[in-house]
Amino acid sequence: MLPRDKLDQLLDRFAVLEARMAGGTDSDSYVQLAKDYAELQPVVAKVRALIAAEAERAGIDELIADPDTDPEMRAMAEAERADAAAAVEALEREVAVLLLPKDAADEMSAILEVRAGTGGDEAALFAGDLFRMYERHAALHGWKVEVLSASEGEMGGYKEIVASITGRGVFARLKFESGVHRVQRVPATESSGRIHTSAATVAVLPEAEDVDVEINDADLRIDYFRASGAGGQHVNKTESAVRITHIPTGVVVAMQDERSQHQNKAKAMKLVRARIYEAERERAAAARAESRKSQVGSGDRSERIRTYNFGQGRVTDHRINLTLYKLPEILTGEALDEVIDPLVTEHQASLLAADQG
Repeated sequence: MLPRDKLDQLLDRFAVLEARMAGGTDSDSYVQLAKDYAELQPVVAKVRALIAAEAERAGIDELIADPDTDPEMRAMAEAERADAAAAVEALEREVAVLLLPKDAADEMSAILEVRAGTGGDEAALFAGDLFRMYERHAALHGWKVEVLSASEGEMGGYKEIVASITGRGVFARLKFESGVHRVQRVPATESSGRIHTSAATVAVLPEAEDVDVEINDADLRIDYFRASGAGGQHVNKTESAVRITHIPTGVVVAMQDERSQHQNKAKAMKLVRARIYEAERERAAAARAESRKSQVGSGDRSERIRTYNFGQGRVTDHRINLTLYKLPEILTGEALDEVIDPLVTEHQASLLAADQG
């Protein structure tokens, strides 16, 4: 049973926000009001739906209890009672999930880092498969993908690729992807048909904005140097590559993919902000680690979270013992939601259990 006073406070707060926005305010205040309004709106809509469903159930109960109710009308009301009660129960669950404490980073865009692990060339090819999976999945959701840096493997794929995925709520959907992904398949280079096991690591960081992370210029050491690798004469002539060191945290990011020093610096700062923000989040999470051990998606990079078995066409997520025989559809990004949705549900269930405990 949801606490009625909590729901009333929510509705009152929403009414105040509506009134303040309608009354006019300065631009800075309006931006924050609009953000708060957008966060509350779906919750309030669901609370109002719950109140309406409860009223409908109460009306049916009154009809059934009233001795003057026509027998035929009472029979109809009794037939509708179960559906009305089920609707209230379902809405109570949905509201309870919406009222769970929010991860402040959930609405953010994300920085995706995919790195080849054990397995040499095959691991790099698998890292490429994973990146394309996320790229296609992002396109299906209308998210924008921008590659920040990439180091290609000798046979294809990537030794490492870092990208920004921009869109509302990207981090909430992709944060459970952090960890070790394992592949079992016969590599194209294997003549004997022997199955190899390789791995790639995925890290998903919330993409912090300037307002989320305060970085003092005095805390940065910025070095410019000549880019290495392919690029012709240009590489040798200009110091377009950038290395940024955030002295207090020791975070170091180097960027040389762009020809412009300014573009490389902007991309490097985006990654610096994300890594500092994530370090802060991990410090805060560590303080609550004991009570969260059982939760899905702790972000432990050393944990093997998923296996992609090509011979059997299956994908297994080891955290929730989920196996789907949809490997091609998952790797094209189309069925990745069928893995992510149960992870989100499990996470919400563990939060609800902790909240009620």
